[in-house]
Amino acid sequence: MALEIERKFLIVGTDWRSQVCRSQVMRQGYLADTGGRASIRVRVDGSAAQLNIKAAVIGCQRAEYEYEIPIDEAEQILADLCVGQIEKTRHYILQGDLTWEIDEFQGNNEGLIVAEIELLHSQQKFAKPPWLGAEVTQEQRYYNHALAIKPYRSWDHAS
Repeated sequence: MALEIERKFLIVGTDWRSQVCRSQVMRQGYLADTGGRASIRVRVDGSAAQLNIKAAVIGCQRAEYEYEIPIDEAEQILADLCVGQIEKTRHYILQGDLTWEIDEFQGNNEGLIVAEIELLHSQQKFAKPPWLGAEVTQEQRYYNHALAIKPYRSWDHAS
């Protein structure tokens, strides 16, 4: 079984921007609403496309499977089959042997920026850069699937 071990954090300030080594615009859509046993998404990033299946569990560790698919098929799936979509720019920051992925959302999720780091095991130690804010790994609303269904702009930001 393929296993993703990932932690999510909010971002504080803009100092992270000076450390970005590359960026990629992404569009992704989900083929089913939240609440099932898995999230199934299609993603287009540049000239590549993937179909991804992840266990629909909250936390830093979950099963994940990803497959390359033809970009024209991905575009058709996005146009015709998705129940929710997100647009974002993913920025990459190298830190030692690890890579931070900073997702800066657009569209209905504009204003939200989330940092993710993939780890080799759930107890792995890593340096926390000064721009790292609160951890949101355990908060479902920050997962991309949830953002596609209930976008950041629709949240009650007073709470």
